[in-house]
Amino acid sequence: MFYYIAKVIVLVIIKVIFRIEVRGLENIPKKGPVIICPNHISLLDPPVIGALLNRRIYFMAKEELFKNPFLKLLLGTGLGAFPVKRGTADLSAIKTALSYLKKGRAIGIFPEGTRSKTGQLQKAEPGVAMLAIKGNAPVVPIGIKGKYRLFSKIIINIGKPITFEKYANFKLSSERLSAIGEEIMQEIAKLL
Repeated sequence: MFYYIAKVIVLVIIKVIFRIEVRGLENIPKKGPVIICPNHISLLDPPVIGALLNRRIYFMAKEELFKNPFLKLLLGTGLGAFPVKRGTADLSAIKTALSYLKKGRAIGIFPEGTRSKTGQLQKAEPGVAMLAIKGNAPVVPIGIKGKYRLFSKIIINIGKPITFEKYANFKLSSERLSAIGEEIMQEIAKLL
């Protein structure tokens, strides 16, 4: 219940503060497992994407945010976000993400692993590719264009889902995960 109340509040605020244009909302699957994959340019990306999309999204968020008791309660309990140790193969975060996908939920992952300070796309971390294959979930690339400044225009382009079933029976080598991550980033780049 809290998630949907927060979603409405955030939606009203962002529509007043920014001029947001969303394209491709029909590309978000209405049900079943899915990985939402936007580029990451601001701390505002998760609430904006969460408020605008037509599904509840369980975002993977850096573990440092969960050290603050208030943020832990807000993000974890209230919004369903879960922590990830960046720069490592965090098995706990992977298990949590896979459990959400097995339940047919939507998870949100910023494939770059961190915000881009320059706005330029960075290389994808291998986790998103591994989750797409192990979770048998399509990846929906999203390109966020613009700067979050008062009354500025933000364009959110949502691409068509990408599936990776063809890799299901292959060994998940670091090279293969890197190639899949690159494919995801190329799709995001097309949306920018």
